[in-house]
Amino acid sequence: MGSAAVYQLAKRGARVIGIDRYSPPHTLGSTHGDTRVTRLAIGEGEHFVPFAVRSHEIWRELESETGASVMTTTGGLIMSAGNSDSGKGEPPRQPKRLPPLLRKEGSFLESPSQALHGSTNFLETTIAAAEKFGIGHRVLDAGEIAAAYPQFVVDGSERGYFEDEAGFLRPELGVATQLGVAEKLGADIHRNEHVLRIEKDGAGVRVTTDIGDYRAATAIVSAGPWVSEFVRSPVADLFKVYRQVLYWFDVSAAYEQYVLGTFPIFIWSFGRFDGDFVYGFPAINGRDGGLKVASEEFHATTSPDQAERSVTDEEASRVFKSYVSGRLTGVGERCVRSAVCLYTSTPDSNFVIDWLDENVLLASPCSGHGFKHSAAIGETLAELALTRTSKIDVSPFSSRSDA
Repeated sequence: MGSAAVYQLAKRGARVIGIDRYSPPHTLGSTHGDTRVTRLAIGEGEHFVPFAVRSHEIWRELESETGASVMTTTGGLIMSAGNSDSGKGEPPRQPKRLPPLLRKEGSFLESPSQALHGSTNFLETTIAAAEKFGIGHRVLDAGEIAAAYPQFVVDGSERGYFEDEAGFLRPELGVATQLGVAEKLGADIHRNEHVLRIEKDGAGVRVTTDIGDYRAATAIVSAGPWVSEFVRSPVADLFKVYRQVLYWFDVSAAYEQYVLGTFPIFIWSFGRFDGDFVYGFPAINGRDGGLKVASEEFHATTSPDQAERSVTDEEASRVFKSYVSGRLTGVGERCVRSAVCLYTSTPDSNFVIDWLDENVLLASPCSGHGFKHSAAIGETLAELALTRTSKIDVSPFSSRSDA
């Protein structure tokens, strides 16, 4: 979101400095691992859809300008098995955030309220969002899923949603491309520079780093899992950091079944417990590059400096047995690659896009489903910083309201 905001501000002719303690794109936060799912109908809540739709437009504009291939359309399949959508036929629930100041002490949730891909009503909310916003899709039964994609071993209880415009983004390339264009437009990018504090300075702000001081009319804080260094309670209490692991399993024996043009991105909820799902991508790194799949875990909080970056064989074996074995044909147990990233999540998995004060605008890390929206959020941040208004309504993302 920071790279997107710098790009959009520079595009509008603003004088802008972008500061990062590392050299983006890097592997220490939440924006790496080759691919991120993108889809237009958002099962996390229909209020995200305008960001997803506008982001697709921006990615295509950026590709046309630079020649970079940031977004690949594969089609996307979302499936629910058994009782994983127990609310089928009921109105989909929309996530709401209680005002932090109204929460009783000790009532803050230790983990997200499962408003993500494995939650009850995720499939139904996705379908409802597609219908409301006119997003092209098909609803499939288990037989239709098996006929179209025999790579999935279905048991007959599945129901699916297929979206033609879904696919994946290349996050590292997206960040690098936006920063590159921003620099050509005059943005000043400061890499490997650590922001220490942001303070009010007359009618603007002063940003102090380990190298120097900078003054500006507005500061945008888009600090990923380091967000708590820049916000105070009660807003800081909204964010908890969780370690997540991405796996690439051996697909060499069935590679042709999983190549681009043959296999979609997918999200598959099994319904054995809340949050029980796996998601994955086509095999884009060649026969020996593996098939990327992942789930989500919220057992323990961590921090960017304390997160365990190595992945054990036991972790890979457990994920394979739980989510891949007997479900995806021809995929072997050998994990050819893994990567650790961080989710910085709110209790309801919503985002925070809000003014911390009159000169500091917060764009929170986004509960593990933010990159698909990041291009449009960057545009929105630029609009808010320059005009205090935005084309996309950000009221559902306030840190202080129950909207």
